[in-house]
Amino acid sequence: MKFFIDTASLEQIREAHSLGVLDGVTTNPSLMAKEGISGDERVLQHYIDICEIVDGDVSAEVIATDLEGMLHEGDKLAALHANIVVKVPMTRDGVKAIRQFTAKGIRTNCTLIFSAGQALLAAKAGATYVSPFIGRLDDISTDGLALIEQIREIYDNYGIGTQVLAASIRHPMHIVQCAELGADVATCPLSAILALFDHPLTTIGLEKFLADHRKAEQTPVKAK
Repeated sequence: MKFFIDTASLEQIREAHSLGVLDGVTTNPSLMAKEGISGDERVLQHYIDICEIVDGDVSAEVIATDLEGMLHEGDKLAALHANIVVKVPMTRDGVKAIRQFTAKGIRTNCTLIFSAGQALLAAKAGATYVSPFIGRLDDISTDGLALIEQIREIYDNYGIGTQVLAASIRHPMHIVQCAELGADVATCPLSAILALFDHPLTTIGLEKFLADHRKAEQTPVKAK
């Protein structure tokens, strides 16, 4: 499974990249705003800056909700860098835009997926990725992981090549569970990726190894 980081923070992207496990980035206007990035030119330059850090796909989201606007913005985003994947919302115009982008060889990520039917429509239009938001489903007492499993089964039934990109990841177990269910990608905050490193037995084991090493160094060697 590929690991994407869901952020617009260059610092966090660099940190995740330094771990050697980062495959890509997803971001959106809300994440850009959190970093104080606003205005068309600054946003476009920020996407380029991200692409220069990461050797992998970078999802860049359109703001427009009408077909003509999405096509105009998507063309502009795709022209920024070869790594750009145009992120499009799951709407009727969004699916139409995906079909037209696909015909032009522009890769897409259909976002805000909350049902298997939506995922099927996006895939039929040619989406490169679909992004089911599992955390937001969990928030309304619906099983987000069950949606990952359902989409995976449908895609496998028909040999559909669209990649399942699990989004709205809230904690490290979401990542592991999505991997078990066959998600192609998990996009998550840096904190969730870093939490995968932690286990109390690892910490205890390392402390014991170091304590034993110090003890051995301090023990005098008996003369023969």
